[in-house]
Amino acid sequence: MNKKPILKPNVLNFSAYHLKIIAIFAMLIDHIAWAFVPLESALGQIMHIIGRLTAPIMCFFIAEGFYHTKNIKKYALRLGIFALISHIPYNYFMFGNLPLSFDCGFKSILRTSIMLPLFLGLISLVVWNNSKIKKTIKIILIVILCLIAIPADWSFIPILWILNFGINHDDFQQQIKVFSIISMPIILTPILLLVENNSNWYEQIFHIGILLAIPFLNKYNGSLGGKNYSKWIFYIFYPLHMLVIGWLKYRI
Repeated sequence: MNKKPILKPNVLNFSAYHLKIIAIFAMLIDHIAWAFVPLESALGQIMHIIGRLTAPIMCFFIAEGFYHTKNIKKYALRLGIFALISHIPYNYFMFGNLPLSFDCGFKSILRTSIMLPLFLGLISLVVWNNSKIKKTIKIILIVILCLIAIPADWSFIPILWILNFGINHDDFQQQIKVFSIISMPIILTPILLLVENNSNWYEQIFHIGILLAIPFLNKYNGSLGGKNYSKWIFYIFYPLHMLVIGWLKYRI
């Protein structure tokens, strides 16, 4: 197998902590753009291109966490709890109201954050690696988890990414190959819209930013980095920044 070597940290490589911080800043730029910058503008496209870094990086480290956590149950519980917590800030950021309101229709109540697919992606890896479950049943269960994730941000794509990063854990080239294949329908969106003579095709150019995650992940040196408490930074920052941006968005 073509194993990705574990390198010593240096200025040319990133620890898990460094990559997560990069993902956080990319997400902040992306969400500021959704709130305040027109999608059709050049600035909006650039900010969203940067923002496409976040989801692949976080999916990669969900898979890494699966293999390195000391307690998978606590890890899954933590993700599940923050998926529930993030549901309210996400709806406030997206629609300006709580998820119990019907002001934006019933669909808005079902819409939720990417934390749900991240949680379900981890569960998918648990299912896939359970030797007591037959392969056919595993596939059925994973399909069900993907269906549950459809109303969430990014839909079921993060589940497929996490499964790929987990199943091909010891083969970085294969991880990137499958990641690219899974991502291709999204990346090709502007071209498909252009072929269909959709005048708004250029608003979807930012999806190519998904590929920017590849060189960053390639620089992962295998080290954890950061302090023991650093794992909580993303969990706290994610719902908090949506509340702040949402408040600014609907109050300014």
